[in-house]
Formats: sequence, C-alpha cells, structure tokens
Amino acid sequence: MFVKNPKITDGEGDVLSGGNFHGEPLAFALDFLAIALSALAGISERRLERMVNPALSEGLPPFLAPGAGMNSGFMMPQVTAAALVSENKVLAHPASVDSITTSGNKEDFVSMGMTAANKLKRVVENTRNTLAIEAMAAAQAIDFLAPLKTSKPLQQAHAAIRTVCATMEKDRVMYQDFVRIADLIATGKIAEVLR
Repeated sequence: MFVKNPKITDGEGDVLSGGNFHGEPLAFALDFLAIALSALAGISERRLERMVNPALSEGLPPFLAPGAGMNSGFMMPQVTAAALVSENKVLAHPASVDSITTSGNKEDFVSMGMTAANKLKRVVENTRNTLAIEAMAAAQAIDFLAPLKTSKPLQQAHAAIRTVCATMEKDRVMYQDFVRIADLIATGKIAEVLR
C-alpha cells in the first residue's frame, strides 16, 4: 500500500512508501533453499550407503575397507553422513511459517527471516560435509576398481580429491580429510573440473 506523506517532498513530488520492508519473501527463499539442500544431502548419503553396503556395492569391499574385518573403512563416516542428513531434515522445517507478534502488537506478523538464515547456514555446512564424505568414499571406490577408469571429468575430480587426501590403506582418523575435501567443494574446485 502506498502512503502519501504531506510533510515530506523532494521539491518535485511526493515521497511514497511502498511498505516493502517485510522480510517474508526472503525468508521463503531461505527456507526453500534449506529444503532443497536437505534433499541433495539425502541423495548424497544414499549414494554413499550404496557404495559401502556389500549387498548393493556390486563387488566393492564392505564399507570400502581395505582388509575388511580388520578395518571398518567408511562405516562410521556413513553413520556421520546419515546423522547430518537427519539434522538437515529437522532444520528444513520452514521458519517462515511461524510468527510472534512484537512491538506492543504493532508488528503483528514477523517473517522469521533471521531464523531461516541461521538454519540455512547450518544446512549448507551439513550438506557440504555430507558431500565431502561421499566424495572421499567415491575416490576410494575408484581406487579399488583400478585399472578401470571413469569419465575424464570424474578422473579430474578424483585427482583433485587425491591432492588433499590419500587413498585409505588402513583405518585412520578421517575428519581432517573431510575438512580438506569440504574446502575443495566450498571453493568450487571440484565443480570446475566437472564442467
């Protein structure tokens, strides 16, 4: 609604306020992005499950573990990815559907845009970490399938991953590998080689 203020003019005409200060359109977009990223993380975790599950992995060693039985390989990283995906599902509940009246009942519908932004930030981090775990597992799977090769772009992605993370020869602490791969994702280096 446009409101004419008779006290404020610029010498040429009236100043009109369109009341376009409400944050709900932005809150909607932030919420929708969190929902989409939650779905992406869920798809990533399901691909990871397929790689580590011997009933589904089409000949890869259980949990992508060298010396399976003595090593647990990607068993716990898959559990971590599942936990991140589950957290995203909770965080994907839209903040923009909520409102609490404020300012002495003058602001009767609040967008909750900041809450949507804070939740989205966490969903982005969780999704990036899920993708990093999947990327490291995929690189391990490619190593197990050698001398077979994948497509040229995926070979380049594999090489990029291997610049920050060595093949897993036996169980080791992997969180630092995941952090480095997540950084490759965040900086766009993996996406660059896949174009």
